[in-house]
Amino acid sequence: MSISTTLRSGLILALVAGTAVSVQASSNPEVGGAPMYDNKTIVENAVNSKDHTTLVAAVKAAGLVDTLSGKGPFTVFAPTNAAFDALPAGTVDTLLKPENKDQLTKVLTCHVVAADAMSSAIEKMIKDDGGMHDVKTVGGCVLKASEKNGMITLTDETGGTATVTIADVKQSNGVIHVIDKVLLPKG
Repeated sequence: MSISTTLRSGLILALVAGTAVSVQASSNPEVGGAPMYDNKTIVENAVNSKDHTTLVAAVKAAGLVDTLSGKGPFTVFAPTNAAFDALPAGTVDTLLKPENKDQLTKVLTCHVVAADAMSSAIEKMIKDDGGMHDVKTVGGCVLKASEKNGMITLTDETGGTATVTIADVKQSNGVIHVIDKVLLPKG
C-alpha cells in the first residue's frame, strides 16, 4: 500500500468518523431554536435556548449552575419562558430577589429528578403503576406522571398540570424534557 493510498484511506475514515459525530450530536431535537448536544451539560445547552432564558436566569439566581453542570444524572423538566410568563404577575420578579433564594431553589428543584429518565422509561412506569406514577424530585416534591392523548403530563402538588412538549433531549449529565407550565410545590 502506498503512502498516498494510506493517507487517502485515513482521510476517508476521518471524514466518515466526523460525519458520525455530527449526526449523533444533531440527533437531539432543537430547543428554543438552538441545537442541543448530548456531549454538553444541561446548563451548557440550556443557555442557548431562546425559550429558556427565564429558567437560566432563575438557575443562576438560585445558585444551581454548578449542581446542574455536575455529573448527575439528572432529569430536568424545563419550563419555557411562556410557562413562567403564565404565573401571576410579579411572581418571577419576586422569586428572583435574593431574599427569596430558598423559595426559588425549592421551585426549581421540584423540576429535577436524580435519574436519567427518558420518556420511554417514564411511560413504562406510568403503565406499570396503572396509569399514574409518583415522581420524587430532588426538591422533595412528588409529581404525578400520567399520559394523556399520547403525551406525558405532570401534576404538581398544587394540582397544576404540565405537558411534556419536547421529550428526550439528551445531555452529557442526563436528559431534559421541555414542559409548558411551571410546577409548584405545595404551600
